[in-house]
Amino acid sequence: MIEQPKIKLSRLREIGWSEWDPICLSQMGDDHWKDGGACADEYDSYLLQVAGRLRRGEALEDTISYLEEIETVHMGGGRVETTRSRAEATVAAIADYLSDLPAGPLKVR
Repeated sequence: MIEQPKIKLSRLREIGWSEWDPICLSQMGDDHWKDGGACADEYDSYLLQVAGRLRRGEALEDTISYLEEIETVHMGGGRVETTRSRAEATVAAIADYLSDLPAGPLKVR
């Protein structure tokens, strides 16, 4: 049986918190957003969605738009000057991370 490639949720969190953080929770301090902190999982579902979209071959532009919509509509933050660039940086970093993993369905660890 072939083992499914494992994506590290901790790596997605590092990317999300350093590149995206649309509601600026990292300003609360490391204890709140690092693994084990009260806010650590705040962006997990969005970051996993990005990883899944990229893994299925969705266009980068569509994936960037997804993060922009999450921030501006779903979270209600509206568009700010950095909305686009943070979404682009996040998608690029996740795509780069995924490029190092073997092909196939992913398992989260």
